[in-house]
Amino acid sequence: MRGANHFEAALGSHGRSGQQFDVWQAVFSPVGADGYPAAIYDKTKGVIDKAVLGYWHDHYDLTHILIRDWATLGPKLEGKLHVAVGDADTYYLNGAVHLLDQALAKTRAPHSDATFDYGPGAPHCYTGAAPDWAKASRVTVNERLLPPMIDHMLATAPKDADVKSWRY
Repeated sequence: MRGANHFEAALGSHGRSGQQFDVWQAVFSPVGADGYPAAIYDKTKGVIDKAVLGYWHDHYDLTHILIRDWATLGPKLEGKLHVAVGDADTYYLNGAVHLLDQALAKTRAPHSDATFDYGPGAPHCYTGAAPDWAKASRVTVNERLLPPMIDHMLATAPKDADVKSWRY
């Protein structure tokens, strides 16, 4: 972590390296006093800015936002949340996904029907378990994911929706 952050600092000041940690700050942080994204931590000392952390939590922590706004979001998300993560995620995101899974399991009115796919031993960018037919051959992510997506669209399309002209 220290090496990665020092590398980013050498590439550009004010979080402009274009690398992983700076990109997160560019997306999630409020604008700092200098006009650049506010740093969530000091790359040299490792000290966390709790005000920026609070901003990230309130504006971008998906578990927090889903639980906070479940009365509004829950009905809109029924049948739409499908999360896949490797249980050996390179960035340790699997821990956060487990927390999301646990939080959504406690929801009511409606109870979340989100699905979670934890890939055994899989690293970052795990896209979900391959269907049996895909395990024997090399298939792209699109070839693997589009059929279940189409099935879902067909099953949930409004009664009068055009479900033929785009299938060829």
